[in-house]
Amino acid sequence: MAKQVWKGSALLAPLPPALVTCGTVEKPNILTIGWTGIINSQPPKTYISVRPERLSHSIISETREFVINIPTEALVRAVDFCGVHSGRDTDKFAECSLNAEKADKVSAPLLAESPVNLECRVFDIVPLGTHDMFLADIVAVNVDDSLLDGDGKLHLERCKPIAYSHGEYYKLGAKLGYFGYSVRRKKHIKREKK
Repeated sequence: MAKQVWKGSALLAPLPPALVTCGTVEKPNILTIGWTGIINSQPPKTYISVRPERLSHSIISETREFVINIPTEALVRAVDFCGVHSGRDTDKFAECSLNAEKADKVSAPLLAESPVNLECRVFDIVPLGTHDMFLADIVAVNVDDSLLDGDGKLHLERCKPIAYSHGEYYKLGAKLGYFGYSVRRKKHIKREKK
């Protein structure tokens, strides 16, 4: 396979186009974040990278709290709208018919329409260039009951999460496997004696 070599760029895809809420329930703000992910399992830690000129940057810098709200197919228009408008001159909650609700551990609001919300508390801010990275502890996770089965197992696929890849939004497709399936031992089939 022939490949071209390009200069380094932000071409890791797909990513979750997360809806991040900050501020308070009384005065909420929301923005779309493309640069986010998990940085540690135990204790659970995450990050978001935000341009310093964004309104949310100053809010999160001051409060040191935010909520990552998992986007769904039903929220894709809001994801795009909140990524191209500023809270300085647009009430994005009103424009997208979204609702802020009280979180359990942080003052930043949850997005009511998102079925999974990660409440985050910032422990460090790292300036990187075009963006500052907010490193945060995940202090609580809110999960809609509809995503749980009778045994309490999470079925995240039920919320129809979306992905962002090189300027496009996608719904997820068919399951290809599960964690550890490539090394799982195959059950031995006992052959009946004739």
